[in-house]
Amino acid sequence: MIKFYYNLSPNPMKVALAFEEMGLSFQPHPVDARKGEQFAPPYLAVNPNAKVPAIDDGGTIVFDSNAILLYLAEKTGMFTGAPSQRGELLSWLMFIATGVSPFSGQCVHFKHFAPEPKDYAVNRYQFEAERHYGVIEDRLKGRAFILGPDYTIVDMAMWGWARLAPFVMGEGIWAKFPETKRWFDNVNARPAAARAEGLKAVHSFKTEWDADAKRHMFRHLQPA
Repeated sequence: MIKFYYNLSPNPMKVALAFEEMGLSFQPHPVDARKGEQFAPPYLAVNPNAKVPAIDDGGTIVFDSNAILLYLAEKTGMFTGAPSQRGELLSWLMFIATGVSPFSGQCVHFKHFAPEPKDYAVNRYQFEAERHYGVIEDRLKGRAFILGPDYTIVDMAMWGWARLAPFVMGEGIWAKFPETKRWFDNVNARPAAARAEGLKAVHSFKTEWDADAKRHMFRHLQPA
């Protein structure tokens, strides 16, 4: 059975959706970032980058959420789109990995968690998060899913972050992106999405944003 190292943040959740869509059995292993569990030596042996998610498939280790999606899709032969769409699949998967994901994450950091928020940083990452969603919005015009008529791992990758769009960019943000909201509602209504969200009931994670949590999450602020 595949070991799945996770928490409830967007990147692990997209992998949880893939497991459920593909009907793969997995064993969830919680990694509580606010407790610093990502820095424990046993986990660093799985992912030296100290991030979740990661998987251990019978000794084959894969980390980074979009790499895992691609690995699982190739393992099962599912949700890869038509062979002629291979280039598009890789392009949009990497667009989410290098654009939507990091800019959304930085937007969340500076708006909600940075100990010294700066207007410039908030404005920059809000702009970039919205700009990337605008690219998705244009892509979805006339399309059911990001690659076209077929639901793929690209949609799973985007769903992980789209679940939190109002938290990332603010309440009312969906009014700016009606095509993306239509797409999100369709993906979110899938039974596999509900099962993936069910992971919230499997393990509990620390919710307190106390000094210890900040010490683990903001290591750049700690003395050298």
